[in-house]
Amino acid sequence: MQNKLKGLIFYTKNIKDNDLYMKVLSSNDYVNSGIVYGGNSSKKKSIYQKGYFIDFIYRKKNENSPSVFTAEICRPYIGNMYEDKFKLNALASVLSLINISIFEGQQIKGFYSAVFDLISKINNKDKWIIFYCEWLFDLLKFIGYQIDYNINFNKKYFNLSDQEFTNFRGKNCIEFPHNFFQNYSYVNYSNLQIIFNVFENIFSKNHLENINYKMPDSFADFKKITLEKLK
Repeated sequence: MQNKLKGLIFYTKNIKDNDLYMKVLSSNDYVNSGIVYGGNSSKKKSIYQKGYFIDFIYRKKNENSPSVFTAEICRPYIGNMYEDKFKLNALASVLSLINISIFEGQQIKGFYSAVFDLISKINNKDKWIIFYCEWLFDLLKFIGYQIDYNINFNKKYFNLSDQEFTNFRGKNCIEFPHNFFQNYSYVNYSNLQIIFNVFENIFSKNHLENINYKMPDSFADFKKITLEKLK
């Protein structure tokens, strides 16, 4: 069987010799995994890098054999992100979240497009942190744990226990920075810390605890350097 698709490499692992195991989020919103023979060789390793978008073909001889990839890099080209530590850490955090949010055989419609748009904005824009934070909440929606801050704009607080917006400041309530998403002038240490905390609270309690995972180190690293940058 042979298919040709566009996709994003979000996970790689070196296996025997110079071969590479990788996972790709394809443009049809599925995860494809398989082997690239010689993928870690000097000839091919420049193609098969995490975060690269590729045009790829994968072949599978039969149901019991692993899929085999061949690919070439396609737009958006993100090589310049590797020269920007801040953007590179953002990319790593996105890839790590993808890896624990969608699994092989599962289709989440619109997921690839949302990831494509986010990485394109991180790559091409200077002020992209708001788009990153919007994507975090989009991710919650994609996996079934939406909190709609737009329709709850008039509710001042978010209850971390009930995971709902409210106008009453009770125990475990924090003031939600609605204006953060409206104007870049509201991007500051305090507001961003709240955005991260709300996301982590929902993602961990509703998703990670169900699959016995923890928040990925790449996300924690990006959160740390971002808050330090604003402090």
